[in-house]
Amino acid sequence: MKLLKIALLQLTPCDTLGENLEKGMKGCKRAKEMGADIALFPEMWSNGYRIYGRPVDEWMAEAIPADGEFVNAFGNLARELDMAIAVTLLEKWGNHPRNSVVLFDRHGERKFVYAKVHTCDFDVERNLAPGDDFYVTTLDTSCGEVKVGAMICYDREFPESARILMLKGAELVLVPNACPMEINRLSQLRARAYENMLAIATCNYPEAVPDCNGGSTVFDGVAYIPEMDGSRDICILQAGEEEGIYLAELDLDRLRGYRENEVHGNAYRHPLKYSLLIDTKIERPFIREGYRG
Repeated sequence: MKLLKIALLQLTPCDTLGENLEKGMKGCKRAKEMGADIALFPEMWSNGYRIYGRPVDEWMAEAIPADGEFVNAFGNLARELDMAIAVTLLEKWGNHPRNSVVLFDRHGERKFVYAKVHTCDFDVERNLAPGDDFYVTTLDTSCGEVKVGAMICYDREFPESARILMLKGAELVLVPNACPMEINRLSQLRARAYENMLAIATCNYPEAVPDCNGGSTVFDGVAYIPEMDGSRDICILQAGEEEGIYLAELDLDRLRGYRENEVHGNAYRHPLKYSLLIDTKIERPFIREGYRG
């Protein structure tokens, strides 16, 4: 049995970049002590997602490079701890920063930098530059290789995000988050895992952070197992509201066996009938100002 241990760092951010670096590194070290193979931060850890209620120029000035000292410190720590780390940041990027996550493997190698594709353009995130693709990488862990992708918060609202990651081979999707995790958002994550036969790990900020309430989760995507009648609950971890580090064990063998035999994911799709999804000329309902296609 291959059990991949995923640590969700449901931490309260500090006031400065340096303090977040120190607290984040302590969190990673504690995750390793708990046996984690991967440590995941909530959204935009470098500045604690403090972009609401502040002048835009002020928080945009807090953007940092994805290859700078803050991020590289976590790469070095990943190598030191022999543990993968997915650290998040407000990334310096041209004239507009990005909302990004950098994944390091346990050797400290940078595997990808993913920038949030579906920025919340109905609000202050309209000042961010959206990412332009979804990435999947093969991550070397202590229990073998696992194919890992990422989404960030609002990406969850779009089934296409997880579907593309599934089509690229993702077995596990890491989702940094910063919003209230209520029943409907939790249901979206559950659905993305169920319909794509993959695991989804989401790390949120605790209730001490404005407009957040903890509730970090891991859904393993395995709805049916031979020894059970009917379906099983695919939620293998749901944190409470308080600050903490929460560890989930993902059974990779069971997930892979399930993907080989069940009917979801890519098994019976009809992609040639989905052309409307990529037709940018047809008028569609609910198009908002600032639509980016």
